[in-house]
Amino acid sequence: MEKSIARYIWTHTRAQQLWILLVVAVSMIPYFLSFDLPKQIVNGPIQGDGFDQPGATQTFMNINFDLPWIGNVALFDGFELTRMQTLFALSLVFLLLVIINGLFKFYINTFKGRLGERLLRRIRFELVDRILRFPPSQFKRMKGAEVSSMVKDEVEPLGGFTGDAFVQPALLGGQALTALFFIFMQNTWLGLIAAVMVAVQALIIPRMRRRLLVLGRERQITARELAGRVGEIVDGIGTIHAYDTSNYERADIASRLGLIFRIRYDLYQWKFLVKFINNFLAQLTPFLFYCIGGYLALQGRLDIGQLIAVISAYKDLPGPLKDLIDWDQTRQDVQVKYVQVVEQFSVDRTIDPAVQAIAIKDAGALKHPLAAVNLSLADDSGAKLLERVSVQIHPGETVAIVGGAAGGGDMLAEAFARLVWPESGKVTLGGDDILELPESVTGRGISYVSADTYFFYGTLRDNLLYGLKHAPLKDAVYEGSRATHRKWQINEARLAGNPHHDVNSDWIDYEAANATNDSDLFAPVLSVLDTVQLSKDILDLALRTTVSPEDHPGLAEGIVEMRHALREELEEAGLSSLVVSFEPGAYNTEATVGENLLFGTATGPSFVGKAIGKNVYFRSVVGGTGLDHILFDMGYSIAENAVELFSDLPPDHPFFQQLTFMTADDIPTYQLLLQKYKGKGFDVASEDDRGAFIRLAFRYIEPRHRFGLLTEELMAKIIDVRRQFHDGMPEEMRDEIERYDPNHYNASASLMDNILFGRISHKHADGSKRIRTIVSSLLNTLGLLEQVLDIGLDFNLGAGGKRLTSVQRQKLNLARALVRRSDYYILNRPLPGLDHRLQDEIVRDVLKLVRRDGRDPAVVWVLSNTSLSSLFDRVLVFDRGMLVEEGTHAALVKNNGIFKELVSS
Repeated sequence: MEKSIARYIWTHTRAQQLWILLVVAVSMIPYFLSFDLPKQIVNGPIQGDGFDQPGATQTFMNINFDLPWIGNVALFDGFELTRMQTLFALSLVFLLLVIINGLFKFYINTFKGRLGERLLRRIRFELVDRILRFPPSQFKRMKGAEVSSMVKDEVEPLGGFTGDAFVQPALLGGQALTALFFIFMQNTWLGLIAAVMVAVQALIIPRMRRRLLVLGRERQITARELAGRVGEIVDGIGTIHAYDTSNYERADIASRLGLIFRIRYDLYQWKFLVKFINNFLAQLTPFLFYCIGGYLALQGRLDIGQLIAVISAYKDLPGPLKDLIDWDQTRQDVQVKYVQVVEQFSVDRTIDPAVQAIAIKDAGALKHPLAAVNLSLADDSGAKLLERVSVQIHPGETVAIVGGAAGGGDMLAEAFARLVWPESGKVTLGGDDILELPESVTGRGISYVSADTYFFYGTLRDNLLYGLKHAPLKDAVYEGSRATHRKWQINEARLAGNPHHDVNSDWIDYEAANATNDSDLFAPVLSVLDTVQLSKDILDLALRTTVSPEDHPGLAEGIVEMRHALREELEEAGLSSLVVSFEPGAYNTEATVGENLLFGTATGPSFVGKAIGKNVYFRSVVGGTGLDHILFDMGYSIAENAVELFSDLPPDHPFFQQLTFMTADDIPTYQLLLQKYKGKGFDVASEDDRGAFIRLAFRYIEPRHRFGLLTEELMAKIIDVRRQFHDGMPEEMRDEIERYDPNHYNASASLMDNILFGRISHKHADGSKRIRTIVSSLLNTLGLLEQVLDIGLDFNLGAGGKRLTSVQRQKLNLARALVRRSDYYILNRPLPGLDHRLQDEIVRDVLKLVRRDGRDPAVVWVLSNTSLSSLFDRVLVFDRGMLVEEGTHAALVKNNGIFKELVSS
């Protein structure tokens, strides 16, 4: 990368810089005229110079000049104006010059801003582009948080400096020289004073600011290290909690913040000292002007108009001069930051850009062997990981790699995937070094999976299909203003040196997924999900999802139909008591008191969470019927029972898992409340304490908690209050509760809640498991399975896919590779989190899946379970970084070598 920020800027913005420099040069003309005009106003119409006689006039706007060999050239004779008219005319010209100078500044600053942002975009893209071309070993030595901090924050000043790099010194220097030249024209002595003060500022201030650069550099480095450390804390939060090192981390962060504080405090002290001296020197000059200029004016050697013009001109001199000094400091500071960034991103053996060139068309099937030729691998310390291994993987062959944890087989798999680069020897594909082949060949023809999983923030679908997004195959269609905006985006991308590929285009290679378009993509995707046994997990995610009917036409009707089909299915199987349905005129004993009272899903702010307890209408209904007193007494009894039963138990006791209305932390609070209101009632309690007891009653379920508090009379009372609540509800609140209706889909409830339309009975220990089995069968029978699974694919995985379990992440990682058709599958212990039985099933199913539709890809599988090697054509046995045995499973067993020991163990 270019070492000098100035050369980098000039290389990429030469034409724009020349244009804006020309504009700056032209802007100096009205800038100079604005200095001379106040003198003309004061000496002319105000003091009467040229207007000695009453009614005298002067020529205004007379434009003529002398040319060599031609003589006088008159462009405009002007017109005669009186003293008053001249005053207003000159004042209007001054106003016009102010507007013109302002417009020049507006255009120059806007142009500079756009130029800076464009180059900042270029720099950031180039840095990310270099990250994408780093050798794999580089990522073991760098922190993601530090690199992202550099791309986001540290290059930010570079963009702001881009527009100022050449324009600012030209503009500010031009303004300062124009003002200084004008002062010299008025009086030589005053000009010398101004020049001397300018020279002093230009010499002293930059020298003092060198210390600021050193402190600024230290601040930048410490801030970057802090960002990296915070990133480590976020990534390692589980380890921190597991080993009780949170206070050590706090001490480390406090120490780093203390160092940053010291640097920044020193920076502020020195900065404001420099500012004080600079301001003093700037104010010293007007003092000299008033003293010496006033003396010259009293002596008659300087007229008042000239003195006012000099002071007015000097008013515009310190600003540009100070800004010019600031620019020089910024230049040095930006150069330092730029060099730091360049050093961090200057890495040896980066990937050639041609290797990652975009390719729309597939290169075709890889029909040549994948081979390691005298391959040796080493880690960063130089320790050998693999030593002089030579092996060939033929197209269509299945190869198992077995060995100990440090055997080296996993490193061979990483070398095949280009994740580690050889220390000596090479990996070839058809005789060509794999590192020199385009990624459009290896990245599509070879699929690699390991136990290490990473998923990008987004939906499960986005991550599952990520391996199919190689190039934009179908452009996005834009109309009207969006089409115009897209053209503007393309032009700006071109000017900034960015590719103009549209991320909103269709990037999915359907052919590689054995599909033709989006409509028939689901079938091959589902077969892959079934193969890795992830379909059930996705179905569970979908059933817990709240879905809007507008987004999935026909789903609401199908779910309601399934709801009735479930009732029939349960009745036929003699399991009608497994689910207690919501009935408009009945109390659901398996639901909470609150659910029975509300009898619907709260959707508006008036009824969600604790807001319902403060809702005036709800409280009036409950209070008017006396139910609030009953629920208070019920909550008091629940608290008494809970405290009596659980107060002596440790907080981690499993009994607390059965308490849906109270946690272990709540026990002391309710102990105090019971003592406070013992022998007292609802009327004595405060508003907050009433709410605390009523909330317990709201969460009570008789069959689950079994305190014997729910009588037939109370259930009837709750049903009656429910009826009054819904019948008298104000019109503006009706949209804030979606009532339970057996014939309608509830858009505010999850899919499973809509299917059940009730609660699973606590009388059946395995009720939840049995219901899920029946629901899955019904979804398939009614043709809703694919639609529901499709909803599950829209589940957001969160940061790094952490909303999934580790086993689910491993399955999804394997599915991401299998969903696309490749010629070589390199599977490096992809499922260590699964037991041997599940691994056996998935390995067998994967080997069947990749050979469907007449395909015959090669499969290289580094096995965690050595016994599965019998499923493969050939077995490679590694020990201590060397290939020690090779052959079929049967032949290796007969050899009585290391392989037999691995199988028997």
